[in-house]
Amino acid sequence: MPDLPTPKDAAEAALFSECWDAVLSYADLCTSGSTAANQLAREAFALGIREARAAEDSTRHGAGRRASRLPRIPLLLTAVRTTAAAWEAQGQGHKLDPDLRLWLNSGKAGRYTGPPLRRPIALRGLRDMQEPDAALLWLAEVEALPLRAVARRQGLDPAAAMEELNQVRGLFRDRCHRNHLDTPMDAECRSYVRLLDAVTRSPVAETPEDLSRHLATCVECAEAAACLRLHGGGLPAALAQGVIGWGGLAYLERRRRAAEVRMGAGRPAPEPDGEWGDPAANKARTLRNGLLVAAVLVSALALAVSLMPFGESDDSAQGGLPTDSTPVAGPGSPAGPSAGPGTSPSSTDTGTGTPSGSPKPSGAGTPSATTRTDPEPQGTSSSTARTAVCEVAYDLVNQWPDGFQATVTVTTAEALDSWRVAWSFRDGQRVDQMWDAAVAQDGSRVTASAADYNKDVPADGSLSFGFLASWQNKNTAPYAFSLNGEACTLS
Repeated sequence: MPDLPTPKDAAEAALFSECWDAVLSYADLCTSGSTAANQLAREAFALGIREARAAEDSTRHGAGRRASRLPRIPLLLTAVRTTAAAWEAQGQGHKLDPDLRLWLNSGKAGRYTGPPLRRPIALRGLRDMQEPDAALLWLAEVEALPLRAVARRQGLDPAAAMEELNQVRGLFRDRCHRNHLDTPMDAECRSYVRLLDAVTRSPVAETPEDLSRHLATCVECAEAAACLRLHGGGLPAALAQGVIGWGGLAYLERRRRAAEVRMGAGRPAPEPDGEWGDPAANKARTLRNGLLVAAVLVSALALAVSLMPFGESDDSAQGGLPTDSTPVAGPGSPAGPSAGPGTSPSSTDTGTGTPSGSPKPSGAGTPSATTRTDPEPQGTSSSTARTAVCEVAYDLVNQWPDGFQATVTVTTAEALDSWRVAWSFRDGQRVDQMWDAAVAQDGSRVTASAADYNKDVPADGSLSFGFLASWQNKNTAPYAFSLNGEACTLS
């Protein structure tokens, strides 16, 4: 295992620290364990730094136009991919993620190292930019750093940073358009070049039906469309997927979450001032917070109502809220959907929306949890007043012809020492990859289990994870969410 390179000065030492965090994050996605992740990160970091220094030396001592190269962080991330490919070729593939191994042995991986004109548009466009401009774009869009922080690192005037970023976005679009024109393509693709350029320039232009059908079947043109369309929020995904390749969207989500942690995740973000604010985002945040407060108040009111006897006997009033001495979350990660500890077999998650730990109503004619279609227990008036202990926010982040990216955020009223979130898909969707949780899927029912580092959640706190999945024909939102067997409300 190679030693990490020694920084030349204090400025490079600070850069190394920032880059190492990104490299280790991506290496963790690419490997099957923390030991392998650290080894892969160290080898890739040493390789990438050697390449970066060699390129800088050749530019310093050479003449003419500088050689095309990526800024430091994406350069090191591609070194992770290169090192992983070397591991696979050298018989160390067992240390890598199984899905990455499949990707490395497919034709998809060859696009990133093959003929230059066949490489992804985003990769070529970023390499063709001046390195300070490319670094500004990557730090702001993919690493999700606050623009003020990016401006300080790049030596820009904070007051003019937004204008500078918009200019760099336009420059990236120009480079991508030029590279798209240079790409060898058939007559059909060539016939859509001008139309694609015109449609992606306007935020209000509708995509013609024939062009939409073409983009659904042509990978190269779809990648070009994602890079050329600067509005709509798809640029970070286009950059990450086009430059990194496998795991690009998962890396993007990790960096977004890391940026939230650095800024104080779980707390309301301070309102930005002046041109730094995004009015639409601020409005959405205010609306979301207002809905959450309203939901808490309604839940509290419902709980108070459920505690009132309304003329019933003391026994019936007390029966509506049975005590449960079992822990909220059981130890370990299940291999698939299973009941929490202490629950009976009939209360296991089955995808019907029945909470596992709900009180079982009395009566000989009561159906079991495996056949019940109503998500609420039947047979007692007090059980219908039971309030959900959790609330779920399902966010469809991005979608393409055969796949999509989504995040799930669960707010829990009770403190957890572990958690297991389950839900059901309606249209046969299949989860391919998940981060910040372990995944198991049985038919339409999916179970996400806590990782070691995020299993503890405080009372009134939240947990979150993301995933990539495939779909066909329809992609409606999932239903019947539960937390440790207890049904959750969907916000």
